[in-house]
Amino acid sequence: MYFYRKIAENLDNKLKIIMDKQKPAPGEGIKSIRTTNVFKIINFELYAKPNLIIMTFGVVGILFSGAYLAYMRAQIEKNNTYVAIGENGSQTLMQKRSKWD
Repeated sequence: MYFYRKIAENLDNKLKIIMDKQKPAPGEGIKSIRTTNVFKIINFELYAKPNLIIMTFGVVGILFSGAYLAYMRAQIEKNNTYVAIGENGSQTLMQKRSKWD
């Protein structure tokens, strides 16, 4: 029993020494965790400093893309058209017609 208690005390002391040496600074977050270089390369965005200009460019680009898709969808519905697929697999834009016409 004495032997196991000594091992546990040694492990506790070693753990305290390691934890004291590796005290992360406030705000470091995941940067303070010991990882491999492969993890840092794959998860680059976790370690890079945020860039407001690049984020703004990305958000504006995504918003414009969504607005363009919505505009195109509205134009197709407004013009009362649909995509028809021919016998040979070609696609053509056709006007919707009533069976009464």
